[in-house]
Amino acid sequence: MGRDKALLPWPPVVAGQTPAGTFLSAAIASLSPVTELVIVVAGRNASSIAPIVYATSASLVVNPDPDRGQFSSLQVGLQEVLNRGRDAAMVTLVDRPPVTPETIQRLCEAFAAATARWRWAVVPQWAGRHGHPIVLSREMIEAFLKAEPTSMAREVEHANRDHIEYVDVEDASVIANINTPEDYALLTP
Repeated sequence: MGRDKALLPWPPVVAGQTPAGTFLSAAIASLSPVTELVIVVAGRNASSIAPIVYATSASLVVNPDPDRGQFSSLQVGLQEVLNRGRDAAMVTLVDRPPVTPETIQRLCEAFAAATARWRWAVVPQWAGRHGHPIVLSREMIEAFLKAEPTSMAREVEHANRDHIEYVDVEDASVIANINTPEDYALLTP
C-alpha cells in the first residue's frame, strides 16, 4: 500500500475533503456496540495509531516481534483477551472497510447459538468466501495460541473446521481486502 492501512481515511475522501475517520477508528466503532473491550494490536506503528486507539476508548497492546508476521499479532491479541479475563473474542483485520451493524449482530446471534452446539467459532461468508470479523470461543482462542508461531490462521481454522460454524451474510465487506492503492480507490462507502 505504501502507507499504514490502519490510517487510511474511512469513508474514502476526494482531494480537499477532511476525512471523517480511518479504517482503524471505523473498525473500533463497529465493534464497540457489542463488546465492553476493544483491543488493538500494534507493531512498529504503535505511536502513530495510539491517539486513535485511546480517543475511541480502546486498549492498545504492542506485538514485541512484528517481523514474525500477522499470525503473531493475532496470538498477542488473543493472549491479551485471556489476560483480561475474557473467554471469547471478535477478531477483525484493519485492512478492510467495516462491516454493517446488521452483520455484527448476525454474527453475535450465530455465536450464541453455535456455542450451544459445541462450535468454537463463527466465521462469516459471502458468495462462498470466508471473511471477517470472526467470533472465537475460549477453545478456539486456545487453538490459535497453541499453534506453532510459523502457522497461519487459515491452517488453524482448517484444522478445526468441525468446530466452526460458517454463517452466510449479505455484506461483501466481510471479504474485502485492501492491499494496494488501486484496491482502495475502488471502495465506495
